[in-house]
Amino acid sequence: MNNANFWQLYSEAALTSLSFFWKALWAFILGYIVSSAIQVFVTRERMKQTMGEAGKSSVALGTFFGFISSSCSFAALATTKALFKKGAGFVPSLAFLLASTNLVIELGFIIAIFLGWQFVVGEYLGGILLIIFMWIIVRFTRPKELIRKARRRLREKEGEEEEGEEVPDWKEKMQSKEGWEQVARRYFMEWNMVWKDVTIGFTVAGVIAVFVPRSFFQFLFIGSGQGSNPSFLAVLENAVIGPVAAFFTFIGSMGNIPLASVLFANGVSFAGIMAFIFSDLVVFPIIRVNAKYYGWKVSLYIVGVFFAALVVTAIAMHYGFALFGLLPQGGGQSAAQTQRFAIDYTFFLNLGFLAVTGVLAWLRFGGDKKKGGMHHGGGKSSIIERVLFWLAIVSYIWLAGGLMATFFS
Repeated sequence: MNNANFWQLYSEAALTSLSFFWKALWAFILGYIVSSAIQVFVTRERMKQTMGEAGKSSVALGTFFGFISSSCSFAALATTKALFKKGAGFVPSLAFLLASTNLVIELGFIIAIFLGWQFVVGEYLGGILLIIFMWIIVRFTRPKELIRKARRRLREKEGEEEEGEEVPDWKEKMQSKEGWEQVARRYFMEWNMVWKDVTIGFTVAGVIAVFVPRSFFQFLFIGSGQGSNPSFLAVLENAVIGPVAAFFTFIGSMGNIPLASVLFANGVSFAGIMAFIFSDLVVFPIIRVNAKYYGWKVSLYIVGVFFAALVVTAIAMHYGFALFGLLPQGGGQSAAQTQRFAIDYTFFLNLGFLAVTGVLAWLRFGGDKKKGGMHHGGGKSSIIERVLFWLAIVSYIWLAGGLMATFFS
């Protein structure tokens, strides 16, 4: 690799990272606004009535709320945490999380553009199967004590009102400036919790997308590029390796679709690609955010449940499609090359939601600073927090350098 070629790739990597984030920005903002509003306006009693213990109606409601929510993994985590803390059942909360990253409409549009209609059908049918398998696994593993400790941890850490405390009516809160000031404070708290993970995740995604050759992904998956009838061993290996590859190439439920098209172009099985797409909730930044919310035991339990459910789902989808002769043919041209920063719906959505963020910033920083509001647990930052902080700073330096390289490459 000569000097000129490196600087060109460096520029490409930085622009790729920024474009991935730009495409997901409005979803981040929407998800955190929803999360903040839920935490401020929705009472625990009301949430218990709609998304209480695991039952058909509660799980269905969690799935529906996820369907109409954000497709961004980090924003979905924040909203899920808000629902769970307010009294929603564990399974309905996880159903919401899975639906909000797999069943949303805009994700289907992107999959159709990059991969084709079979993957759109696979995404929505697979998302439903994922929720069903998750429910079955949780039911048989019975993590009642873990759930109880996680809920108590959230309430103690984030200072929620105790049971029996008089809570103002949500309608009155929505009509008051004080209520929206609380939403604004919570909104910036959520960003403060995950900005390091987001920065590092998207930066690494751009680096891998540009510097790692496609042949490497093809090497990871047994039987890739060898026709549409891989052996069961190859299908199983692909379904297991999909989440492993996603772990090291984290972008998010929206941003990993271009990389999935690279796998498709290299002949990776349908099961492997679907497992890769479904794996945005089993990567380290997501695991770490869940650990901050619920503790490491619960976070690792959730990862185990999701991993088992998505592997089974991916295999079931592969052979279900094969049964009806609907398996897509891979090995064609990659659709990963798309125009960056286009004047399209993403551009206008980002402008709109950035304007909303400006209003929330005015409410947060322009109001009465003496009002306390809600606070996350304080204390000294851990070693991992400090490491991630400096990695985030290095990421910003890398991105700035890549933008400068754009003018010289």
